[in-house]
Amino acid sequence: MGTHMKTTIDISDALFEEARKLARERSTTFREVVERALRREIEEAEAKPRKPFKLRDVSVRGQGLQPGIDLSDRDQILELIYRRRGW
Repeated sequence: MGTHMKTTIDISDALFEEARKLARERSTTFREVVERALRREIEEAEAKPRKPFKLRDVSVRGQGLQPGIDLSDRDQILELIYRRRGW
């Protein structure tokens, strides 16, 4: 299983007792019950398809790409940005 990290978690007393009882019934350890539950939760989360990222439109009074602007010319773009801000 590799290395282990010791940590502390806060869980309700009732849940702790249920997990300990389950461990005794299965002849295993409390630690193993917790690890199995965490693994199941992670596997379930990874199995769910994620929503594709959608960039929201935040343009303000834009008129699209202006003629004469070269998007590959970083200096020109910065000049236009800063000139409009009065810098």
